[in-house]
Amino acid sequence: MLSFENDYCCGAHPSILERLATTNATQHPGYGSDDVCAAAAEKIRRACASPEADVRFLVGGTQTNQTIIDAITPPYAGVVSADTGHVNVHEAGAIEATGHKVLTLPHHDGKIDAAELRDYCTTFYADGNYEHMVFPGTVYISHPTEYGTLYTLDELESLRAVCDRFGMKLFLDGARLGYGLTADGTDVTLQDIARLTDVFYIGGTKVGALFGEAVVFPKNDAPAHFLTLIKQHGALLAKGWLLGLQFDTLFENDRYMTIARHANKAAARIRKVLRERGYTLTMETPTNQIFITMDNETIARLREHVRLGFMEKADDTHTVMRICTAWSTTDEQVDELIALL
Repeated sequence: MLSFENDYCCGAHPSILERLATTNATQHPGYGSDDVCAAAAEKIRRACASPEADVRFLVGGTQTNQTIIDAITPPYAGVVSADTGHVNVHEAGAIEATGHKVLTLPHHDGKIDAAELRDYCTTFYADGNYEHMVFPGTVYISHPTEYGTLYTLDELESLRAVCDRFGMKLFLDGARLGYGLTADGTDVTLQDIARLTDVFYIGGTKVGALFGEAVVFPKNDAPAHFLTLIKQHGALLAKGWLLGLQFDTLFENDRYMTIARHANKAAARIRKVLRERGYTLTMETPTNQIFITMDNETIARLREHVRLGFMEKADDTHTVMRICTAWSTTDEQVDELIALL
C-alpha cells in the first residue's frame, strides 16, 4: 500500500539514524543541557542570522503550540487564528485547556488578512466594554498553512505592523517550515521570519526528524523560566540530546533545505500529471501538499492501492482529499502513484 497521507509516515533521515547508532553509548546531561543541543542551537542561530536567539527543543507540534501560546499570552487574552488554523481545529482544545480562547478570523486559502486583523482589533478596543471581553493577545499563523499555501513577505510585514500597533505577539507555527522555505516562487526566507516574528519554530517531526521541534525566540526574549514552563506542559524531554542531535544533523550541510526541496519537487511532478489528466485542484499550492476535489468513486478506487488524506466533504458526491509528499518520498513511489491516477 502506497502512502501519500502525511509527511511524517517514515522514521528519520538516514544520516540521523547513523549518527544515533554511532553515538548511542555516549552519556549526556539531561533536559537539553548538553553540548549537542548547544551545537544545534548555534547552527540554527547562524541560519536565522540571529546571533542572540534563544533556541529550545520540544518534543512535538501540539505541545509546542500549547506551550508557546500559554507562555507568551497574558492570562486575560486569547490567540487570534484563522478558522482553519491547526490550534483551532486539530489540537483537541489544547489551547483552551490552558485558559486561552482561540479567536478566529476567516481564512483566505488558509491565511489571515492583515486588514481584517486590524479591523478586528480596532472594533474590539472601540467597544466600551472591552475590559469584560477576551483580549487579542497573540496572533498565530502557520507557514505553510493547513492548505499548503504561503504568506508573502509583504503579508508578513503587514501582520507585524498590526501586531505592533495593538501590542500583540506574532507566533509562526513552522511544523512544515522547510517545505515553505524551499517552495518555488516564495520570497520569504528564514532570516525574514526571524526578523518579523516574536517566536517561531522549525519543524522536525514532518521534515526529516524522528520527532521534535526547534523553538526560536530570535530577539532572546523568551518568557522568564521558559524551561520550567516547557516542563509544566509535558514537552521537556529528559533525553534532550536526542532532539539536539537530530537538529544538529538536519542543519549540517544544508540538509534540512535539501530534503524539503525534494518533497516539493515530488509534489510538483504529481501536480503536473493531475492537471494533464483533468483532475480538479481545489487550490494552487507550491509546497508538498496537494489538495484535489475528486468524485467518491475515484477515491474508492485509489484507496485500494494508496492512502490519501481526507480534508473535507465538497458535496454529496465529491470530497476534497490531500496528497502529501515527504522528505522520504521516492521517485519510484511517485511513479506508482502517477500510474494509478
